[in-house]
Amino acid sequence: MPPQPSFRFPKLATVKSAEDLRRRFAEWGHPLPVDDTPCPETLGRSIPAGIGLPKPIGNRFAILPMEGWDGSADGRPTELVRRRWRRFGSSGAKLIWGGEAVAVRPDGRANPHQLVLSETTVSELASLREELVKAHRQQHGHDNDLLVGLQLTHSGRFARPNDKTRLEPRIAYRHPLLDARFGITDDRAVLTDTEVDDLVVDMIAAAVRAQRAGFDFVDLKHCHGYLGHEFLSAVTRPGRYGGSFVNRTRFLTELVAGIRRDAPGLAIGVRLSLFDSFPFQKGPDGIGVPTPWSGAYPFAFGARPDNALEMDLTEPLAFLRLLESLGIRLVCLTAASPYYNPHLQRPAMTPPSDGYLPPEDPLAGVARQIEAVARAKAQHPNLIVVGSAYTYLQEWLPAVASAQIKAGHVDVVGLGRMVLSYPELPSDVLSGRPLQRRQICRTFSECTTGPRNGLVSGCFPLDEFYKNHPDAARLKG
Repeated sequence: MPPQPSFRFPKLATVKSAEDLRRRFAEWGHPLPVDDTPCPETLGRSIPAGIGLPKPIGNRFAILPMEGWDGSADGRPTELVRRRWRRFGSSGAKLIWGGEAVAVRPDGRANPHQLVLSETTVSELASLREELVKAHRQQHGHDNDLLVGLQLTHSGRFARPNDKTRLEPRIAYRHPLLDARFGITDDRAVLTDTEVDDLVVDMIAAAVRAQRAGFDFVDLKHCHGYLGHEFLSAVTRPGRYGGSFVNRTRFLTELVAGIRRDAPGLAIGVRLSLFDSFPFQKGPDGIGVPTPWSGAYPFAFGARPDNALEMDLTEPLAFLRLLESLGIRLVCLTAASPYYNPHLQRPAMTPPSDGYLPPEDPLAGVARQIEAVARAKAQHPNLIVVGSAYTYLQEWLPAVASAQIKAGHVDVVGLGRMVLSYPELPSDVLSGRPLQRRQICRTFSECTTGPRNGLVSGCFPLDEFYKNHPDAARLKG
């Protein structure tokens, strides 16, 4: 049986006013500002084009990249994918951060139906982008201030390219906790330096294809435990891609150099897990607990080596300085991993079928990410920073978002799960219309439970299309 919803913490429905929410944040030690009413003028302010930003961004909403499980077997977009991207385009958000993760080669797919950017699929990725842009023009009149990127990924430790139920991992280093959890028993999964060099070539080639397909930028994914993120904690890896901070960021710097050389004019963004922690596991009562460990733990990028339950942004801030030095301004900040500590990455009261009950009020998880992003923005005011983890706020998302932007703590608010159920949220907020409460994501986690059990991506509880999809009945089982 999957874990049942946790009611050890007050439901968000008990929050009746902005003052109530401010009080709840303060009770958890996170005194965040919350607007009494969201400010459409604040959320509708544009960001002008400039160095590292080829076009203006017309407002402060972004669509975050999500992992798709409904492409074709050879990595092409199906009608399900196209429907999702059209909804992203009509949403009113002016920054599309990738739409979804796209593998740069087949062995990097997180599932056998993830999109792949290759010579045989590039024209269909181009038409997918055009469908999104066309939907945006039809709904909002023009696309002069719409910035559309593509997230490039290799799923590394979590690659399942041929079978939804079988991992075929390629990893940066042997991990003392994750190897045992995910069935790695020897060094065969570890990429050699030569193999990493080859992957760099493949990712650069994918960026060139993305530019040909018309995308404004590519995201070099460094988050959620996937390969780019794993390099950042590869302190025990020998050779050119491990050990020192310079070596652990070499994967990024070589990618950037190659893209600048082969795809001049293509903007670059990076989605980064700003902090991490121990892998968590289900305790005897179903509540998540850290996996037992003694001694130093240097494998969590953005955490204290002597206590990985505590954040340490020293290296993540150094990474952001590196991005600035490379002329990269577009940064999307998230945290941790959905595979081994999801309560940190995407707070929810109801976990997916393979998860655990939250060990903390999900509001504390939301606030932790918001505050960490604010610290990063304060240190790097010239970066265009996109924040994550807002969906759990539900009706209160716009009020918290406008307060954070007004305070200068973030530039753009990213929406992930929310737009699967309610893609019109940006348009409704910016137009001052009441929210469509029946469409607001309640973080039931079925958009994760479905794919984790081999089903397609979608919001089965709230999207009428997916309520009537054949996979809906399978999901109930």
